[in-house]
Amino acid sequence: MTIAHWDDVQPQRVDEGQLGSERYDLGTAAGSLNVGVKRLVVRSGKLSSPVHIEGDEEEIFYVLGGSALSWQDGETHEVGPGDCLVHHASGKPHTMLAGEAGLDVLAFGERSFPTTTHLPRAGILRMDVNVQVLEGPTAFQREGKVGDLDTPPPSPRPNSIVNVDDVEGDARDGPTVARRRRDLARTAGSVRTGLKVYETRPGKLATPPHCHSAEEELFVVLDGDGQLLLGDNEHAVRRGHIVARPPGTGIAHAFRAGENGLTFLAYGTREPNDICFYPRSGKVFFRGVNLVARIESLDYWEGEE
Repeated sequence: MTIAHWDDVQPQRVDEGQLGSERYDLGTAAGSLNVGVKRLVVRSGKLSSPVHIEGDEEEIFYVLGGSALSWQDGETHEVGPGDCLVHHASGKPHTMLAGEAGLDVLAFGERSFPTTTHLPRAGILRMDVNVQVLEGPTAFQREGKVGDLDTPPPSPRPNSIVNVDDVEGDARDGPTVARRRRDLARTAGSVRTGLKVYETRPGKLATPPHCHSAEEELFVVLDGDGQLLLGDNEHAVRRGHIVARPPGTGIAHAFRAGENGLTFLAYGTREPNDICFYPRSGKVFFRGVNLVARIESLDYWEGEE
């Protein structure tokens, strides 16, 4: 599986105390391996998740709609559409409390095995292993029994929360590639992973076709329409499509905008040993050392026989 649409993903419903949401595992539906993205549709006045700290995963959130208070270690901060939030591994305990109209948010994260998550209010350390070592309530059930979360009045937003309209980004306007790219997560201080938004002009590519050796990418279409170029094939995409591109496939990908333009989120890991190959130009980008080279031949065995 490479592509999925969020309308076709069945949700997991959570209804435990102050926790109330529908959780859509979009990354798994699209076939991602070492990273993931979930869509959380949170009901008014409910929490998006238990208060938690990811021990070894960086989390990035992007607000699609509604509003919320981002609760971080006893402080709250107002968030709304277009906001990007970064939570570092082993950082502050956090969750979100949905506003009157509810909250629609994407949660991007790494998948480490086994991962550890500390739920300080529930008083447990959760490990996603395949062996059940304790009979009893789930993490969500434990959190639901703790009682309502204390939410003080909102404080000024930290630098780890930015809005897409406040990130200027960079523009490219060539004959083939024409887009504006805004680096949301880096602006918000991400370290291990990234989240960018691409606004692509009608009929143009967002990037040249390329493939990665070590970096895994996830894409979520926010607006407009277009095509996913995957090797020699093309797939129509529109708002709600999720595309997973695991590393090491050797199959190049790119997005081309339709007549209405195409806006999408691009999430990925930052692997220092990653090599990015551009088959149309023969360029090779050694990302860890910021070096671009061009190969003279695609015949791997030339001169070997």
